[in-house]
Amino acid sequence: MWLEDMSQRLVKRVPDEQTRRDFLTTVQYESKRAGLDPQLVLGIIEVESKFRKYAVSKAGARGYMQVMPFWVELLGPSDHNLFALRTNLRYGCVILRYYMDVERGDLTRALARYNGSLGKAEYPKRVMQAWQTRWSWPVTTVQRASQKTKPMQYMGEGG
Repeated sequence: MWLEDMSQRLVKRVPDEQTRRDFLTTVQYESKRAGLDPQLVLGIIEVESKFRKYAVSKAGARGYMQVMPFWVELLGPSDHNLFALRTNLRYGCVILRYYMDVERGDLTRALARYNGSLGKAEYPKRVMQAWQTRWSWPVTTVQRASQKTKPMQYMGEGG
């Protein structure tokens, strides 16, 4: 049911059905792997890249979750491609999980750190608004986004 509902919400942004399903399956897998709410991750992707796989920011952040290239040096092999769906989502989710842990579950501060805008509320508000108005799902809650899980030690396989 989740996959079908979210797929319908993404039709205008991602017209190809198989691409949508692959994208959503990966969002769900990587977000849950990092102990995050998949709908929160969809809100981040909407705000960060507007669901554009090859988005590049003025600062050089790449892909759906706008991951900065220096993270590859810190977290994984140098050949990781930040435009690859699974790699980009894995990095983005691991980074957000790290900031959630640093901020002891404070989602607003973790989102601001993720965006590099700590001390400013605009970005976290935009993400939370997207999450709550366009991506909320009845079986999850805001509290799930801040659940503690074992910290990720490395990027692992599949990137």
